[in-house]
Order: sequence, then C-alpha cells, then structure tokens
Amino acid sequence: MRYSFSDRRRFFLFFMAAPAVLYVAAIGLWPLGQGIWYSFYRYNLLRPARTKFVGFQNYIDIFSDPSTQKAILNTFQFTIFSVGLQLVFGFGLALLLWRDSRFNRIVLAFLLIPATITPLVVGLIFKALLGADYGLIGYFLSEAGIGPRSGLMTSGDTALWMLILIDCWEWTPLMALILLAGLKALPNDVLEAGRVDGATAWQRFRMLILPLMLPSVFLALTLRSMDAFRVFDTIFVTTGGGPDDATNTLMMLGVKEGLQFFNVGYASAVGNVTLLFIALMATVLMLVVRRADVRINGK
Repeated sequence: MRYSFSDRRRFFLFFMAAPAVLYVAAIGLWPLGQGIWYSFYRYNLLRPARTKFVGFQNYIDIFSDPSTQKAILNTFQFTIFSVGLQLVFGFGLALLLWRDSRFNRIVLAFLLIPATITPLVVGLIFKALLGADYGLIGYFLSEAGIGPRSGLMTSGDTALWMLILIDCWEWTPLMALILLAGLKALPNDVLEAGRVDGATAWQRFRMLILPLMLPSVFLALTLRSMDAFRVFDTIFVTTGGGPDDATNTLMMLGVKEGLQFFNVGYASAVGNVTLLFIALMATVLMLVVRRADVRINGK
C-alpha cells in the first residue's frame, strides 16, 4: 500500500512528537493524576493500612483550618506585592536601558546577575546579611534601633515584607529584561510620529508606549505571578514559614504536610489548590489585560 506525501509527512511528524508527548505524560500528567487521586483519601505514609476515602474532606479542611487560611493569605500577599513592585521597578529600569548604547549593555549584563543565582543561595545570603548578631545589614539596623532587636526576619510584622524585598531584588532584573524586549520591538515610526506631533514624553508613554506594551506586560506578570505564587526555596532557608506562620505559604504547607508529617492526601489537596489558584490568577490577568487592550486600542 502506497501512502501519499501528505500522509507520510503526517506520520513523520507524529513519530517525531510521540517521544515528547510520552515524556510529558509520564513526568507531568501521571504525577498530576496521582496527586488528584490521593487528595480524595486520608493517606498517611506512616499508616498506609489505614488509608480511607474521604471525598472532598481534605479540601474542606484546607479552607476551614486557620493555619491554612493564613498560608493562603500570605501567598496572595507575597505574590501581589512582590510582582507589583517588580513591575514598577522593572518598567523603570527597562525605560532607562531602552537606548541602545555600550554603557546600557554593560549595565544590563551586571543587572542580570541576581537572576542567575538560585533562590536557595539568595535566601542564605540575605539570612546572613539580615542577622541581628552578625549580619552586615541586620547588625547596624539593630544597633540603630530600626526594627526588632532580634532582627527583621524574626518578627511576624516584618519577616514577610523582608521576603518580598528579597524576591524583588532577585527577580526585578528578569522583569526588566522582558519589558526591555517589548520596548525594543515597538515600531519606531509610531513613536516618531507622536514626537513630531508635539506629544510630551508622558503623553507618548501613556498613549503610545503603554498600550503597545500590554502583551509584554501580560507575559511578564503571568510568568512572575506563577513563579511567585509557588515560592518555597527562599522562605525555607530564611524563616522556615515562621515566626508563628507569619511567612508560611501554600508551598511551604504542602511540603511540611507531605515530607515532614507524611500526610500525602492532605499535601496533594494543597498542591491541587495551589494549581487551581495559579490557573485562576492567570485567567484574571488575561481578562484584565485583554479588557485594557480593547479599551485603549479598540480591538
């Protein structure tokens, strides 16, 4: 039986894509399915013989437990404030580096250094810097009477805000790089037309640059929001979720339940709720940016 060229091409593409599809199914979909399955059971690795189907009870416990509610609130607070600050400072840096000069290229290379450091190492660095006893920053702040004597990372009033600033230090350069790429792609003729028509710098930014930058802003917000919402490394090595759950997040809670208390069913439910929140957040961002695009550009 002879196959046509289009059929042979279709078979070729199928067999080329099959290994990648199987890999994603084995590494991504299968664990995800198992996590959903376990979330409907009261399953503890220390007592596997007592596994019991509980339906949605694990999810009910998540939204009724005060400790978990605090973790959800902390996660949203961390995500909203850290990503919001990164967007503002990142946009400012992108505008400053917009001009293509040798100095700006050198500054950009040095600016990206924080984003190349793993969050675990960043957490350890700032834990040492902010320590009230020996930290290069924390010691002098403590001596000057700024913040609690035990250190900014040990107080429930300041610990989460310190983590937000640490996240901004590390990831603002990445936000700036994404927005700078969007600025570089803007049509010069449109900007030049606005300049010739007598528009001020603020008018060009508000009426030309910002509307054209909405796709890049959406990409930057989505990527950073998804990453910030599942923050774990930095919190794990700095505060461990303390003090008194002041910095406890959904990822921290899921890891504690699964790897410390071996409560696999509850940990799976926490992971599924985290994925659901991330999907809802991405959807809301898409709708907001799309509505702004329609209002500004009329399409």
